Amino acid sequence: MFKVIQRSVRPASLSLLTFKVYASQKKESPHKTSLKVNELSLYSVPEGQSKYVEEPRTQLEESISHLRQYCEPYTSWCQETYSQTEPKMQSLVQWGLDSYEYLQNAPPGFLPRLGVIGFAGVVGLLLARGSKIKKLVYPPSFMGLAASLYYPQQAIIFAQVSGEKLYDWGLRGYIVIEDLWKENFQKL
Repeated sequence: MFKVIQRSVRPASLSLLTFKVYASQKKESPHKTSLKVNELSLYSVPEGQSKYVEEPRTQLEESISHLRQYCEPYTSWCQETYSQTEPKMQSLVQWGLDSYEYLQNAPPGFLPRLGVIGFAGVVGLLLARGSKIKKLVYPPSFMGLAASLYYPQQAIIFAQVSGEKLYDWGLRGYIVIEDLWKENFQKL
């Protein structure tokens, strides 16, 4: 290879001075041929000495594998259900937090109005004794009437939107019934 020769003369106090280094090829070493990468023992693979043998599965591994295969449809169903309901639950939690914050800093007169509206719902529930349909109709109706007394503009908007939606649902129902009527009675 190469032999490094240093030629410099300097005092010890001037150790930061630059100096020249000369490299010369060794004359006494014979020229060797270079080795290829696959000739190095580090990269060579011994032929026929290593063989992959798969160990037999134990009873515990077999049981766990069977359990995983059995539970896989249920776990995938749970993951799908969770991924669908998580955003809805997050928005519900955020709505609850916002409502709590609003009730903590409620405008003046809001809590008494809320009490009157709630009391109207309880009165509707008491008057609806006996019939399940009355229990579904009376409390929301009484609460709606009480809320419309305190918030008339919002009640008008709510009535307009609800009327439009009821009209749309009725029209859709009419179209479905008309199609069924035509399909069933025109064949006769």
